[in-house]
Amino acid sequence: MAVATRNVGDQLREWRQKRRMSQLDLALDTEISARHLSFLETGRARPSREMVLRLSEQLEMPMRERNLLLTAAGFAPLFGERSLDDPEMSGARRAVDLILAGHEPWPALVVDRCWNLIAANRGVAPLLASVSPALLAGVPNIMRLALHPDGLAAQIVNLSEWRHHLISRLKRQAQATSDTELDDLVTELESYAAPPMADAKPQDLGGIAVPLKLLIGERVLSFLSTTTVFGTAQDVTLSELTLETFFPADDATAEMVRTLASGAG
Repeated sequence: MAVATRNVGDQLREWRQKRRMSQLDLALDTEISARHLSFLETGRARPSREMVLRLSEQLEMPMRERNLLLTAAGFAPLFGERSLDDPEMSGARRAVDLILAGHEPWPALVVDRCWNLIAANRGVAPLLASVSPALLAGVPNIMRLALHPDGLAAQIVNLSEWRHHLISRLKRQAQATSDTELDDLVTELESYAAPPMADAKPQDLGGIAVPLKLLIGERVLSFLSTTTVFGTAQDVTLSELTLETFFPADDATAEMVRTLASGAG
């Protein structure tokens, strides 16, 4: 990535500005002088490894970006980046598999930082039966599956509302992480033909959440979703994994999902 070639001072200043912090704000939080922070940003002083880690912690930088900041400052990266199939990640993989299996028959899936599908339980496949095989080839992207015209878009009853929810969420993630791949994904999703606004009125769930209303056959299934992350991750890959679990929002959906899981649907 191009960011790896930028000097440490430029990166610190960009992340500080991204977090809407003044030099004084960050200096106070890090317990250093604003003068010293200014010297670090302009290159008049070189940060120690401990200082890089303290500043990146206060700036809430993703682990991937903290490694790049350490490298720019002349230090080795701190956080490893292993595949979920790596033997050293067996404990994490086991936890993921337990969550996915334990959530059945309700759908659940795991995605990486760019929303590429890493794993899914058996509750997901019946919902994707009408999706174009081209979108399912290779490593599918969940955002693309949801909003592409050849994906689930034609089946999502409240598409305007769900589209706004997904794209807004993705924009917040891109802003928080400065990930250019997420910016590109936002641009792609916004290029898809926007649905009419007739379904943009929030669905009635007591104002507690945005449901996903999905037409399967002649039945509308309504789901609420939750998000789970590894809060104590010390590996880049693990820190970027997101588990999305879906729960039936009504009894009719619960019954239909059970029917699909049994193979009778």
